[in-house]
Amino acid sequence: MHILFLTDNFPPEGNAPATRTYEHAREWVKQGYKVTIITTAPNFPEGKVFPGYKNSWFTKEFIDGIEVRRVKTYITANEGFVKRILDYMSFMVSGFFAGLFVKKPTVIVGTSPQFFTAVSAWALSAVRFKPFVFELRDIWPASITAVGAMEPSFAIRMLEKLEMFLYKRADKIVAVTNTFKSELVARGITGDKIDVVLNGVDLSKYKPTTKDSALSDQYNLTNKFVVGYVGTHGLAHSLETIVSAAELLRENKEIVFLFAGGGAGADLVKKLVEDKQLTNVKVLGRQDKSLMPKIWSLCDVSLVHLKDVPLFKSVIPSKIFESMGMGLPIIIGVPDGEATEIVKQTASGLVVEPEKAEQMVDAILKLHNNKELYEKLAESSYKGASIYDRKILATKLGSVLSKV
Repeated sequence: MHILFLTDNFPPEGNAPATRTYEHAREWVKQGYKVTIITTAPNFPEGKVFPGYKNSWFTKEFIDGIEVRRVKTYITANEGFVKRILDYMSFMVSGFFAGLFVKKPTVIVGTSPQFFTAVSAWALSAVRFKPFVFELRDIWPASITAVGAMEPSFAIRMLEKLEMFLYKRADKIVAVTNTFKSELVARGITGDKIDVVLNGVDLSKYKPTTKDSALSDQYNLTNKFVVGYVGTHGLAHSLETIVSAAELLRENKEIVFLFAGGGAGADLVKKLVEDKQLTNVKVLGRQDKSLMPKIWSLCDVSLVHLKDVPLFKSVIPSKIFESMGMGLPIIIGVPDGEATEIVKQTASGLVVEPEKAEQMVDAILKLHNNKELYEKLAESSYKGASIYDRKILATKLGSVLSKV
């Protein structure tokens, strides 16, 4: 089987879509599949091409046996609706033309969150008479209005029509949450064409370990209880709530907050920390993906947070699984839904209401002061990670694609 996969994020970018696609593709290659990725020059989230790469019309490289073809696009930072749409549409066009020159694909996959990549995959499937699989990572464009990036409008209604068009044209939809599947069925999409493959974690890289001493010394974290928010700093994450929690704990010299990641909300975090003159917050910025296990090792607790909007009941932040792989207790503040249910079922952390800094502080103090509870949750967290082993999930998704 030859899998042609279109995605606008791929390593060395380190966000969740890039990581998921890479780790799945790597396993597929090991299982004997041929995998071709069509993607862009790495630039997420700052909109700056990574060192060693150029925004060229076409380049080709191999990463762990995966053939990666990169195409030229309009590049912008992960902020500003109009510019981002231009970014997405440019990849839709260049990705389509690049896909015409891939020899003998068996199945063509397009992934979200944004849908223009899936449009390109559908168009390729139509002209090449190959099955089209839509990997659904987000209910888009509903998430645009949910984070306040755009008000309901004619443009949003047109995107919703495009959304339904793709659902109907797909030979198979692979949703990353069960809630997504339920929502699509409620909107009239046949349940038989929807499979669910959750996100997961590469347990060969993420495992409990001692804190990286060099990084601990570098950031003055030695002998500190580190509360970490690691991952994309997006508008959806309401990171000002975490900064408020840090402000409430500013007099506690044993507890330090750590932010690591980039995105549209990163500058806001920096500004708030500077304005409030918080010395108990370390802002590391975006980190290379290869460093992430070391960054995670600095943390004693993992924070998972989203805005308090109904749409996010259906979202499962991928940092949950990396936290579990590292054996970290989780403090999760998201609307009660599939993500909170995972934390409850695995007994891997504490659930608080989203956008409630006081509740977050109470949970942090509970884990800091109660060693027995902390160790119990840490043990359960790592134990629960085995359910979400990326190798198992890649095999499941590979089986879905082969049946299409």
